[in-house]
Amino acid sequence: MKLTDAEKRMLDGEQGLLKQKAIEKVVQYANVLGAEELCKVTKAHLFCGSHPYLRAMNSDDFDEVVSEMHFCSSRKIIFDRVDHECYCQSDVGPMCPMNWQKMRVSEEEHARNMGYLKRYLDAGVQLVGTCIPYLTGFIPLMGEHYVSSESHAVLMMNSLWGACGHADGLEAGFWSAVCGRTPLWGLHKMDNRKGTHVFHIECPTETLLDWDLLGYTIGRKTPTHSVPVLASGFQRPDIVKLKSAFASMATTGGPEMCHIVGITPEARTLKETLGGNAAVEIIGITMDDIAESIDMLCEKGSGTLDFISLGCPHYTIDQLAQVANFLKGKKIHPEVELQVWTASPIRETADRCGYTKSIEDSGANFLTSSCPLTSEKVPPGSRAMAFDSAKQAHYIKPGTSAKVFYGSMEDCLASALSGYWEGR
Repeated sequence: MKLTDAEKRMLDGEQGLLKQKAIEKVVQYANVLGAEELCKVTKAHLFCGSHPYLRAMNSDDFDEVVSEMHFCSSRKIIFDRVDHECYCQSDVGPMCPMNWQKMRVSEEEHARNMGYLKRYLDAGVQLVGTCIPYLTGFIPLMGEHYVSSESHAVLMMNSLWGACGHADGLEAGFWSAVCGRTPLWGLHKMDNRKGTHVFHIECPTETLLDWDLLGYTIGRKTPTHSVPVLASGFQRPDIVKLKSAFASMATTGGPEMCHIVGITPEARTLKETLGGNAAVEIIGITMDDIAESIDMLCEKGSGTLDFISLGCPHYTIDQLAQVANFLKGKKIHPEVELQVWTASPIRETADRCGYTKSIEDSGANFLTSSCPLTSEKVPPGSRAMAFDSAKQAHYIKPGTSAKVFYGSMEDCLASALSGYWEGR
């Protein structure tokens, strides 16, 4: 492998054990991928917090746990500093740091999580705690290399900004944050970013729910490591619709880039998107395809509910305004737990705008920094639950005996008030 002099010095240990171990793992990763060199990383979005998987170590020693679980090292490494040229921000964690009691989290769990977060903060990680880093200051520009542990954020940043990254996995994110390098492969190389599968849309694309279902459907029809292209038949989306579409797309198929002709910077035309190549496949998305996706996500019929979660990916301030206006002066059904999720900086804005008061006065739990999927804190004993996110419904459904319903924000809020799912 071709390494720069600076990278060789890191590998030789001239900059300490932490950086040596980090770049050692990145080089091993690059060799597995077949990458011939590394590229400089200037942003890292990291999976921070006392996540349940870390308990496999059965240790309360932060450095011992991080050494083994993040850096695959039985030798204790002190994680005390990320690379000074790499801006680092935390992804979602296992609980809301402020309202952890409302998630049925013990004081011991909360204290452990805050201890982990303090150590990450001291190492230089900004504790934003969100899956929408691109809306809270983490904005890699066209051609900028980054790492992220959030699959839909990778889709968003690669596609809308022309930034270069992969959903490398949480360990690789920490390696890159420390040594400022990642393998030069895949979508980090411009030749690999051309569209492969062309989609013509033959179904409605007016609402947020339409785009969530469209992303879910495209994802399950896109082969692994392909780059889908939305070529025609869709109404121009905004960033909120793409946020949901990319989250559900990453759920079912795993693409890390999606060209939208006329919107994404590398897709001003279909010809430019394909780079002179013929499409591997041309696919139409019809209402029958969407109906099939709904059947995969939503229990048929209607019935009583006891748990509803909104805000995956985390809600924007505009979405919180819609929730607040819907709930203002109303009360959540006494047998329903409603959770509304956002990022901490957006919660601060909601506080100032009065949205927090309207949401909490209704009886809803307004939470940040996590979600039911990441926290693994779906209320025990739930018999029926609802989500406005295809991602949450898709991942939670196989792991629960409860009925899982899926619909729009308005569907879910109406059901939170009545305690009953009416159906789409």
